[in-house]
Amino acid sequence: MKKLLINSVLLVFLTGCAGIERLAIPNPTLIDEELVGSGMSGEPDHGVWDRFLKTYLREDTEGPARVAYAQVSAQDRAGLDQYIAALSSLDASQWNRDAQLAYWANLYNAKTVSVILEYYPVDSIRQIKDGLLDLGPWNDKRLTVNGRSLSLHNIEHGIVRPLWAETPEIHYILNCAAVGCPTLVNYAYDADNIAAALQTNAQTFINSDRGITVDERGRLVLSKIYLWYLDDFGGSRSALVEHLLEYASGATRKKIADGRSPVRYAYDWSLNEAGKR
Repeated sequence: MKKLLINSVLLVFLTGCAGIERLAIPNPTLIDEELVGSGMSGEPDHGVWDRFLKTYLREDTEGPARVAYAQVSAQDRAGLDQYIAALSSLDASQWNRDAQLAYWANLYNAKTVSVILEYYPVDSIRQIKDGLLDLGPWNDKRLTVNGRSLSLHNIEHGIVRPLWAETPEIHYILNCAAVGCPTLVNYAYDADNIAAALQTNAQTFINSDRGITVDERGRLVLSKIYLWYLDDFGGSRSALVEHLLEYASGATRKKIADGRSPVRYAYDWSLNEAGKR
């Protein structure tokens, strides 16, 4: 009886933690109608971010690509911040939608890396917070973009998710500096490669252990991304399965097709730092 009570309390605790995480995620609501636009061709130069990724991203055959935060030079850190400042002075609505999405994804990812470097060393981005109930730095207004004070949450939930609501693959191009997150790639997004990146990143994540795996009892375990953003993936289990099967292959496809119910959702919040496991 005592063991049953302990297990019940633990289940409630774990469920509560998942609930708190979900409640901390804003609904996708556009923050400003002026952001809506589909202008002419053209886009900013993302060369600084591209070079940064090629210099400091380390490929890992057994997991996500990781950032060599400890090796970032003062010059490259300053260059990264200058790149973010340059992007922040621009009006993304003047470009076509592919260029806009690349802009917001690069800005989000670059700023996330910049935040880590500001507070480094840390073991997790969730250590960067103002209080006990703060889950991380996402609500902090760390950017002024074209005159708007924006947080990372504003970019993800107030711009990207509502403007690309028909594209659940956007979740695979935003990186929150966690091992469990869809990984960074070693190039900057732009208007020419963003469409392919959405598909490639989705396929990579879904076919990795971070996306779908099987526990010691042979049952399916999914990334918490599919719990937090179920509505974005169709709002139902059947819609989610359809999305996963679109990109799953080989053993991963068999895991899904077997029809096992997920026993839990998992997510690794440890820092995506090169040289650490």
